Parts: sequence; structure tokens; C-alpha cells
Amino acid sequence: MNWSGLGTASDEVVRKRINRAPHPAVAIGLPWLTIMLASMASFSPIIASAPVLPPLSYLMLLAWRMLRPGMLPVWAGLPLGLFDDLYSGQTFGSGMLLWSVTMLVMEVLDERFRWRGFVQDWLAAAMLTTGYLLICATLAGLATGYPLPAVILPQLLMAIMLYPAVTGLVAVLDRVRLLPLKRL
Repeated sequence: MNWSGLGTASDEVVRKRINRAPHPAVAIGLPWLTIMLASMASFSPIIASAPVLPPLSYLMLLAWRMLRPGMLPVWAGLPLGLFDDLYSGQTFGSGMLLWSVTMLVMEVLDERFRWRGFVQDWLAAAMLTTGYLLICATLAGLATGYPLPAVILPQLLMAIMLYPAVTGLVAVLDRVRLLPLKRL
């Protein structure tokens, strides 16, 4: 309030924010929902003879985990990997295993390197994505009888180059997640 007794516009903004908190369903569910929606991106009408679409759901998982380390529990890799297995067309169980291992590796990275910058996160995401795609290509090759891990090179390069954009999207979604929607 100013001295004349009349409220200013900034006082009104502050009053609207008092007694507000993020809605629990949005605050907890938005990371899970966005990763699951990214798993469904493989249903796009694009038909290709080689894998070109990067694993968007895996990149979303990495971005959420690196941006908000405590948001997703360590066991989140199992159900999210199962959901991705249902929609990705990979060998069933590979997503559950690899996503769970990824969450464990991320936990070790968080313990080992407490203070990381974006470049270190990008490097860790690039290494994890490379391992994920190589193992998925090997498993798919074993299932079909002819492993060709070299065909994933465009997909890998696209995934590594797309990671900053995915991280930016996750940062915007994180701000939406923390909007004060619930009245206390």
C-alpha cells in the first residue's frame, strides 16, 4: 500500500499469490504425463525404413531427472519404461530394464557430481542416450536376426542435438507445474 491508502497494482498481484500453492495433481503428475505423451510420439504418420525419430520419451525422462533430481523416484524407470515398451515397438522389457538402469546411473551421477552445469548434463545425456540406443538396436537386431547398430547414427545425432530443446521444453513445463493454482 502506498501512503495515500490506495493499493497499487503490485499489491494486488501479491495478494493474489498469498495463500496459493501448486495443485498437487499437476505438481506430481505433469512429469509423468509428459514422459508418457512423448512415448506416444512414435504413432506419428511418418514411415521410414530406418530409425530416424529420436527417443523423445527417454530424452524427456533424462531432462526431468536432470532438471529436478528429486522429482521422479528411482523406481520410476520401471513403470515409465513399461509404458514406453507398449508404444515404442522395442523388444518388450528392454525399456523397463534400460530406463531402470538409467535412473540408477543418474542417482550415482547425482551423488558423485553434486554441482553440474548444463554442459555436463548434456554430456551425460549424450552418453546415456548412446548406450540406450546401441543396446536397443542390438536387442532389436537379435530379435530380427541381423543386428545393424550403424543405422541408428542419424537417430543418435538427432537425439543429442535435440536434447537442449527438450530441456528447454521441460523447463517451461516445470514453471507451469509450479503455478499457484490451489487456494490454501
